Amino acid sequence: MRSRAIMLQGTGSDVGKSLLVAGLCRALVRRGLSVRPFKPQNMSNNAAVTADGGEIGRAQALQARACGVAPSVHMNPVLLKPQSDVGSQVVVRGVVVGTARAADYQARKRELLGTVLDSFERLRGEADIVVVEGAGSPAEVNLRAGDIANMGFATAADVPVLLVGDIDRGGVIASLVGTHALLPKSEQERIKGFLINKFRGDVRLFDEGLRIIESHTGWRGFGVVPWLKEAATLPAEDAVALDRPREAGNGALRIAVPMLSRIANFDDFDPLAQEPGVALTMVRPGQPLPGDCDLVILPGTKATIADLAFLRAQGWDIDLMAHWRRGGRVLGICGGYQMLGRRIADPDGIEGPPGEAAGLGLLDVETVLKGPKVLEEARGTERRTGAAVAGYEMHMGRTEGADRARPMLELTGGGTDGAESADGRVAGCYLHGLFTADGFRSAYLRRLGSAGSDLGYGVAVERALDAVADRLESVVDVDGLLTVAQG
Repeated sequence: MRSRAIMLQGTGSDVGKSLLVAGLCRALVRRGLSVRPFKPQNMSNNAAVTADGGEIGRAQALQARACGVAPSVHMNPVLLKPQSDVGSQVVVRGVVVGTARAADYQARKRELLGTVLDSFERLRGEADIVVVEGAGSPAEVNLRAGDIANMGFATAADVPVLLVGDIDRGGVIASLVGTHALLPKSEQERIKGFLINKFRGDVRLFDEGLRIIESHTGWRGFGVVPWLKEAATLPAEDAVALDRPREAGNGALRIAVPMLSRIANFDDFDPLAQEPGVALTMVRPGQPLPGDCDLVILPGTKATIADLAFLRAQGWDIDLMAHWRRGGRVLGICGGYQMLGRRIADPDGIEGPPGEAAGLGLLDVETVLKGPKVLEEARGTERRTGAAVAGYEMHMGRTEGADRARPMLELTGGGTDGAESADGRVAGCYLHGLFTADGFRSAYLRRLGSAGSDLGYGVAVERALDAVADRLESVVDVDGLLTVAQG
C-alpha cells in the first residue's frame, strides 16, 4: 500500500503553513507514525545544508527535526533563492542548476514536475505519512499553468488538500470563499476542508464565520488554531517574517543587525533574540544603526556586492564606522564577512553583473566569488574562547588576506575559518548557526560584557515543537485529517 499523504495549502503567503506542518509532523510522530515533510517548491533565502551536501529551505529542515529524521534534499526538491526583484537562483535537489528570471522560470516549471514527483514518491516509500506544504496560494490562477507548488502538484500526485486561512490579517472568510470561487470544480473537490490559523480571543465568536465558510464552499472546518506564541522560538521560513520586525529582549547588551535587501539565513540570530541579557534590534532600511549598541552583526546575503551597495545607500557604512571608532565590535557572517574586507570581486557574474567593489576595509582580506559552491556541515572551536561551535557553510566566495592568519574558528579535521583584526574588535567567518551552540554563545556574550545565561537553545526548540503539537492536538481534528489522508 502507498503511504498516506495530506497537503496544507494557504490562502496566501505567511498564513502559517510551515509552522502547522511542523506541529502536525511532531503530533503524528508522537502517535507512533513514521512521518516525512515535503515542499515541492520553496522560495526563500533561508536555507539549510543537508548531510549529503545539498541545500533545502530552512522550514523543511525544521520540519524534519519535528519528525526526528535528518533533512534530505528530497524534502524540498526545488528551491528558488531570490537574487534580485526579478530573478532567482534555481536549486534542484540541493544543487544550483542556474539562475532564471521570473518569466523564464514559469516556462521551466513543467520540466521539474517529474523530479518533484520522484522525490515525493521516495519519501512516501520510507514513511507512513507525508505532510506536504504548498507555497503561496492556489488562488493565483494566473500562474496555474505548469504549477508544481500547489494544485498542479496535488493533482499530479493525487494528494488531498486542507486550505489554511490567516484570521489575524483580516478577511479570512473572503479569502477562503474567494479561493473556492476561483478554482475549477475538480480542484474545489480536492480540498477536503480548511483550517483557521492565528486566532486571538474567544473562539466561540467565530462560530458563525465557520458556518458561513462551510455553507459557501461545502468544505468542513478541521479546527481553529489560536495564535501560537511558541512560534517565536522557532526559525521563520523566510524574510516575510521580517516585514514586522521588533526589538527582541530588553537586556543590557545591545546588538544590531541591519536588514539587507537580500538578507539570508537570518535565523542565525534567533538564539540571541531569546537571551535574557540581550536586546537584539533588526534595523529596517531607512533607519540608522543605533548609536549605543555594543555589537553590530552584518548578516548573510544572497547578493553580496548588491547588498554592499544597499548598505551604503542606507548610510549604514557611516554608522558602522562611527560605531567602530567608538570602540564597538563588529561581526560578519558569510556575506557580511565578505563585506568587512577590502575588496569583493565577482569576475564571472555569479551573483549579478560581473564586477567588483571596495569593501568596508575593517578586515585585511579580499574575496573572489567563484565556484564550486561550498555546502557542508562543519564543527570546530572559536579560537579566543575555545568554545565548541557547529553549523554549516553555504557560500561561493574564497576569502584570503593577512587577517586570515588570525582565524576566528579552528575547524575539526584541520583547517580554519574566518579572520580577526589585530585588536580583536572585528571578526568574521563563513559558519552559519554559530549562536545555536550554547557554550560558545554564552562565552561570546560574556566577552562582550553580558552576564550570560543558562539558555539551552536546542532544548527550547524541542519544547516549542512539542508545545505546538500539544496545541494542535487540542484544537484540530487530527483523527479526521488522518482519515482524509489517502493511501
